[in-house]
Amino acid sequence: MTNPTAQKFGYPHSLVAETASWLVLVRPSQPTLGALVLVCKEPVLAFSELTPEAFADLAVVTRGVEHTLSALVGYARINYLMLMMVDRDVHFHVLPRYEGERSFEGQAFPDRGWPAAPQLSPAVELAPAALEALTARLRALWPAG
Repeated sequence: MTNPTAQKFGYPHSLVAETASWLVLVRPSQPTLGALVLVCKEPVLAFSELTPEAFADLAVVTRGVEHTLSALVGYARINYLMLMMVDRDVHFHVLPRYEGERSFEGQAFPDRGWPAAPQLSPAVELAPAALEALTARLRALWPAG
């Protein structure tokens, strides 16, 4: 069973990877190329309510996220934003940060906020085929085992 936040961000179609406690999803609205949503699978609404197992698993999943996004975009920095104002389930928006822009399948993805705080909008809105292609590429880059 998934939570409303995972469903809002396209689970299961946008699923890049899954660990015991976390889902890694492609964010359909891309402020930077490779923007993800890291959604906790536990039924909690506060970060402090995570189990010790979910906290330990967060270390595992962030290593996978950083490996994968480094391979995709060669980011200079990475931002983990825990906003939880609209979507209340525990989750992070993960934004790889870089100077200039990156491209994927002919589409440009500028980092409009660089080198300051990230700008969530305007963002590149992925068409269904582009979302599918980016999800497949990120799945292929996710570290094995």
